This record gives sequence, structure tokens and C-alpha cells, in this order.
Amino acid sequence: MEIDTRAMVEDRVLDAADLLEKVKKNLIIEHDKDDSLILGFIMGAVSYAESKQKKPEKTYAHEPMKPTTEQAVIFLTSSFYESRDGGTAGFFADSAAAGERSWETIDRLLMLDKEWKF
Repeated sequence: MEIDTRAMVEDRVLDAADLLEKVKKNLIIEHDKDDSLILGFIMGAVSYAESKQKKPEKTYAHEPMKPTTEQAVIFLTSSFYESRDGGTAGFFADSAAAGERSWETIDRLLMLDKEWKF
């Protein structure tokens, strides 16, 4: 199955390699052994962002992704990666409240770029 990994950031195409590089920098990962796993998490995070912002599926394959949304995707992807063992909040897995704060932060970042329709 081929995944369309293109997204736009500030009028330029942001492909999976760009996001992968930023996520790995955030996670302080220098190896490539988990790249396919992280790419899957990136796709899930982008899909979550589109859904939370009430945007059609694959919006970010064709429209610019604002910096706040990009940061939310990086943060969410990092959380997915750090919590892949079933922990609540990656590095801070001993605190359920930390996991809740992570989701609140991600959702607040995504709300900044939400399409408000009345």
C-alpha cells in the first residue's frame, strides 16, 4: 500500500522525509531502524490533525500546514513513538496526568488552525 506523504508547509511541499527528520530530531534519534514505524505514526498524526480541525481527509497533501499544526503533528508523532509500549505519556509514563496534558497541548495547537464553520 502506497501512502501519500506529501503535505504543504508555508507554501512549500513538506514530504514525509521532512517530517521524519523533524520528528527524529525531536526524539533525538540518529538511526534509521524505526523510520517506517515513525512514518506510520506521522500519517496517523496528520490524519488526527485533519479530523480535529474539521478538514477533509488528505487536506495537507494539497494545502499549506501552518507551523502550529506542524508542531502538533511532530509532538503527537513523538508521543505515539514514546508510548508504543503502552505507556501513557512516553518519557513521563509514570504519570497519567502527563499523558492528559500532552493531549490537551496537541488539541490546543490544532484548534489554532481549525476551520470554524457556523
